Amino acid sequence: MRAGLDIGGTKTHAVAVDDSGSPIHSLRMSTGFGADAVVGTAVAAVRGLADLAGIEPARFASIGVGIPGTVEPATGTVTHAVNLGVDRLPLGAALADRFAAPVRIENDVNAAALGAYALLGGEAGASMAYLNLGTGLAAGLVLDGRLWRGAGGSAGEIGHIPVDPHGEICPCGQRGCLETVASGSTIARRWPTTDPHPARALFAAAAAGDPVAVGVRTRLLENIAAAVRILVLTVDPETVVIGGGLSSLGDDLLRDLRAVLARWEQGSPFLASTELPARVRVLPPGFPAAAVGAALVGSADVSLSPTGTPYGP
Repeated sequence: MRAGLDIGGTKTHAVAVDDSGSPIHSLRMSTGFGADAVVGTAVAAVRGLADLAGIEPARFASIGVGIPGTVEPATGTVTHAVNLGVDRLPLGAALADRFAAPVRIENDVNAAALGAYALLGGEAGASMAYLNLGTGLAAGLVLDGRLWRGAGGSAGEIGHIPVDPHGEICPCGQRGCLETVASGSTIARRWPTTDPHPARALFAAAAAGDPVAVGVRTRLLENIAAAVRILVLTVDPETVVIGGGLSSLGDDLLRDLRAVLARWEQGSPFLASTELPARVRVLPPGFPAAAVGAALVGSADVSLSPTGTPYGP
């Protein structure tokens, strides 16, 4: 068995997967804030999984962690994980000191890309882009069966491509980034609601004919479609899988997104040749992509780039 942890800003989801990559045990717990608390959360999650499996933590073939922020896979160091209160944390070494098992750390979106790729198997083809639509927007890339991080680890950060020179200031410091118009934060700014599921509430109100909701949904879908177009025209993956919080919209999101892409094709023979609508998929609801992907980092079942090395024994 392999252990995989998805450490988020408020919750941590942990799974133990078998040889086929299928989750067989899982647990959820609150994530602590600050470097020491994050390490404590990870340790408790691994021990909790081991208890569920009836084994010692050292019996795990590997322990993988998907975490926000900038990750140095070769060292297991996490930096700039602002939502976790972490400036710099050698998480790989900290866990390797506690458990006699190989430990691997990966950016959470990259981990989710691996999880989605493993779920789809041959259906994804040799290359896949995972488009994470949450509070922000980012992508993870699996090319020729390998996770692609880029020269400095910023591959897939399409949320910080400026698309509107007169748009809002992005948290990254640029103006008019794609993330500011195609993410959960977009809904929060343009269609504020007290509903615990803002995206679903927006789509429901739009379906009921609310003119403001219709306008916000239309612009949101067009900008998400633009993100898909950017991925296909720059990387040309066989499949683009939508994940993250907005993927909970499921078939409604997929249908409307494909409709936008199909409409664009009508005015561009070139775009039509790329067959954008047929490439888009939505991650099945409830699938713990980042936790499963973290468990598979370094596994022989998923081919990784050379920097996907373990720390510890």
